[in-house]
Amino acid sequence: MEQTAVEIKQGAQTREPMLRVHQLVKRFGGLTAVNKVDFEVYPGEVVGLVGDNAAGKSTLIKCISGVHQPDEGEIFFQGQRVRFSRPMEARDAHIETIYQDLALAGNLNVGANIFMGREPQKSYLGGLIKVLDEGFMLAESQKIMGRLGIHIPDFSQQIETLSGGQRQAVAIARAVYWKAQLMIMDEPTNNLGVVEQRQVLELVQELRQQNVPVILISHTLPDIFAVTDRIVVMHRGHKVTEKKTSETDSQEIVQYMVGALDDRRDSYL
Repeated sequence: MEQTAVEIKQGAQTREPMLRVHQLVKRFGGLTAVNKVDFEVYPGEVVGLVGDNAAGKSTLIKCISGVHQPDEGEIFFQGQRVRFSRPMEARDAHIETIYQDLALAGNLNVGANIFMGREPQKSYLGGLIKVLDEGFMLAESQKIMGRLGIHIPDFSQQIETLSGGQRQAVAIARAVYWKAQLMIMDEPTNNLGVVEQRQVLELVQELRQQNVPVILISHTLPDIFAVTDRIVVMHRGHKVTEKKTSETDSQEIVQYMVGALDDRRDSYL
């Protein structure tokens, strides 16, 4: 017998979800990219969001993070109904999203990237002259990177000179520094080497230990199974199932991803 969504999250029902999406719909012209999706994430939980291309998973997270505005449905964050008209509003609410392109400035150093858009300043001559407080940015970036166990030899290096894994680590450190209450990661290990992939997954586990929930989007199922507590599968805009990671396997998840299984009909198609 298939588990229901309530049974899957039974152990978490004593807590309120950090994020709750109810019957979300997003259309682009005649295409319904997200179709009446319900989705929840609890504190300290890592949820894998998977699906084939055009399944709707990226559109769903962009509705959550303020890139798109949903046409129907509701989003609740920390118990409050929210509607973000732009990504900065979601960031101000402590929802941090790390996309594949990372949104880092390659010509700036680590500290400048962690504080990008929120740069501290020092005042001189009674406030008549203000300059960037580069010393504070350097010290704080070293502190947060050390807290996450991330080693970068020279913090004055431009981001473009760092490895892919190091750049990903800077993006994660920025989110943690600004007290992310929810982390959304879109293909964080894409185009990384094996060692760097492992480092990123270790950072995801570190976030869990700090009780920061993570939504992890990835086509790499071994990564999903390595760090998630629960897996949500989308297909053609619908959520077709959610499973405890420990109670499923990659073969079953692939069947849901390609549409061979769909819990809305509870049978093979």
